[in-house]
Amino acid sequence: MRPFPHRLIWLALLVSLGIGALFAHAIWTIRSDKWDYARQTNDSLARTLGHGLSGSLESYDKSIDGVAREVSRPDVWALPPALRARVVFDHSPHTRGVSDILVLDARGDAVLDSASLSARKVNFADREFFLAFKSGGHKGLYIGKSTLSRLSDQNILPMARAYHHPDGSFAGVVSGVLFLRYLDELFGTLNLGSDSEVTLFRLDGTVIARFPHENANPGHPAADPVMLAHFQAQNSGSFVDAAPSNGVQHLHSFLRLGDYPLVLDVAQSTQTIAARWYRSALVLGAFTALLMAGCVGLALLFVRELRLRQQVSARLHEAEHDLRTILNNMPSMIGYWDHLLRLRFVNQAYVAWFGMQPEKLRGMHASELLGEALFGQDRPFLERALHGEPQLFERTLTDGRGQTRHTLASYLPDPEPGSGRIRGIFVQITDISERKRMENELFDEKERMRLTLQSIGDAVVCTDAKGHVSYLNPVAERLTGWSCGDASGRDVDAVVSLRSPDGARIRRLHTVIEERTDLGLMRGVVVHRKTGQRFTVEETASPITDRQGCVTGAVAVLRDVTQTVAMSERMAHLAQHDALTDLPNRVLLQDRAQLAIAQARRDGRSLAVMYLDLDGFKQVNDSLGHAVGDLLLVQVARRLKASVRASDTVCRQGGDEFAVLLPGLDGEAPACAVARKILASCEGTFDLAGQPLRIGVSGGIALYPQHGDSFDTLSRHADSAMYVAKRGGRMRFMLYQGPGAEPLSVLADAAPPAASNAGSA
Repeated sequence: MRPFPHRLIWLALLVSLGIGALFAHAIWTIRSDKWDYARQTNDSLARTLGHGLSGSLESYDKSIDGVAREVSRPDVWALPPALRARVVFDHSPHTRGVSDILVLDARGDAVLDSASLSARKVNFADREFFLAFKSGGHKGLYIGKSTLSRLSDQNILPMARAYHHPDGSFAGVVSGVLFLRYLDELFGTLNLGSDSEVTLFRLDGTVIARFPHENANPGHPAADPVMLAHFQAQNSGSFVDAAPSNGVQHLHSFLRLGDYPLVLDVAQSTQTIAARWYRSALVLGAFTALLMAGCVGLALLFVRELRLRQQVSARLHEAEHDLRTILNNMPSMIGYWDHLLRLRFVNQAYVAWFGMQPEKLRGMHASELLGEALFGQDRPFLERALHGEPQLFERTLTDGRGQTRHTLASYLPDPEPGSGRIRGIFVQITDISERKRMENELFDEKERMRLTLQSIGDAVVCTDAKGHVSYLNPVAERLTGWSCGDASGRDVDAVVSLRSPDGARIRRLHTVIEERTDLGLMRGVVVHRKTGQRFTVEETASPITDRQGCVTGAVAVLRDVTQTVAMSERMAHLAQHDALTDLPNRVLLQDRAQLAIAQARRDGRSLAVMYLDLDGFKQVNDSLGHAVGDLLLVQVARRLKASVRASDTVCRQGGDEFAVLLPGLDGEAPACAVARKILASCEGTFDLAGQPLRIGVSGGIALYPQHGDSFDTLSRHADSAMYVAKRGGRMRFMLYQGPGAEPLSVLADAAPPAASNAGSA
């Protein structure tokens, strides 16, 4: 810097120091005046308040003393109560803030009351003032510690004098109280400022009353030794001391209240006294600091202003360069039109779009740049933007190279601060041709997906990440009874009631969402919402995830296999049963026989295998036709099933041959009984298309384990016994007797069929 600015700064510093010195002297003078005035004011307040309080105490003391003199006379107690009350309490107090006077006897009981002819039932024998007089340790007026009244629940200052018998012995106490609320009201009239207080002490340092209240309990000692020394050494005076409780410094002005052992202390916070001085010092100091700063500031202003201008200029150039770089590298066209619709700013995209240099574009009217046709289309949007309404719309444009582009145009008003007048419009035009192309492709893909889902024969159910239905195709609507609109947003388990064959609920889609894994093919039952119809379905379920792998939902495909399952069950039934009679065929009979033999071997029991055929069945077919023959076979099958137990098996071997398996027998007698029931059931006529017909039955029986230990062996032996029965005259059963032995007729030694049953001989 040059020498002149240096000298200017030094001169400014000297002037500032002079102003500061004058300010310090003025402030110190004002402080001394303020402090002297506060001390005089505090002393005046203490004297005025002390004289008034002394007068009240003296008046009340005279009343108590007058009552004490009267009750010391024996003739007063001989008077009638009403006259005695008038005589004794003729000197009753009329001073504000004091209570009624009580006369206590030597036991401390109230015997006279200035408030009524009958004294209140109360005892004060434990009070400090009563004990002091009774012990003879105090003479004259006794002023006690402040305490809580037993009669009014108020804080009081007790005052008492003793009275005596004519012989000088202790007779009792005359007691009165000064209500501390009166002192609060009296002290509260003084406006001493914050952290200031007025306190009434006893000479021993005990607090009688304090305003504002420092403690809820009166009578506690509070005067520190320094303060107590001042009170006891002089009748009045002033000093400065810091409160021991909170450290606040006060200016104390105290006064002894007449001849009473009481001291009134007016303590004003030095902070309050100095508050106005602080304000004056602050104002003067601020003004002085302003002058001092102004002197120095004026000297520095020139250099600072010059440097600031250079910095601002550099920053403006830098900000303009950054802003232009950002706008020129944005893919959108960005420009600014003033309120006359003349172009004031364009970025590089504008230049590339219209194929003009920025210098030529600036100042061009919108109608010149856009052309009359396009300007006519955009004019309503421009006018609304000039009225303060932001505009956002799509427009198809042709760029400078003749290419058609889809754009998104934004017109943002630029209001003038304060007036709200529109100064211009920020224009942003974004090329959304690629987005439009992707939207169209996405729509086409979605439409193809919708048509595909609607045309497939399986039910498709989609949910969101919470398991709520988001889509049902038409097949799913027919299968569940829910429309897609009604089901949307509902829990998928409420819409697709998928259950296992035993009725347990299956929660496949919720499992897919929670475990984030595919679930393979599973068969279940779907119950129709309205009709209750049950559909057997096969379901596969998979989660739907986004690019980040988060589960956004689930999809289930259900195929109705109700008819397929029914057909499968029917085919399985036909594979093991005769198509005409619906009796088990030889395959099922052989399976059951093997199980029965194994069971009989474990239990040590027997079983029987019967073979039988119809006598003369061929003649029925030849004479009446195969349809009548089939009808005969069906009726015979019914009679055979009615003749055996539910645990027995009746099988059609083929043609007119039948086989019967009787498990769980105890010897041959039960088997013979069943044979007789079969013969008896077939003795009646058969109704064949309205034509009655009798036909015979011949059969053979083989027993396990007597006649074989396998089904094939038992079948051969039963078959050979059946042929013996047919050669022997038919309409009979023969029991196999072993190799080389002649079969035995079941009817030879049996009871009548009616007396037997399927399970006993």
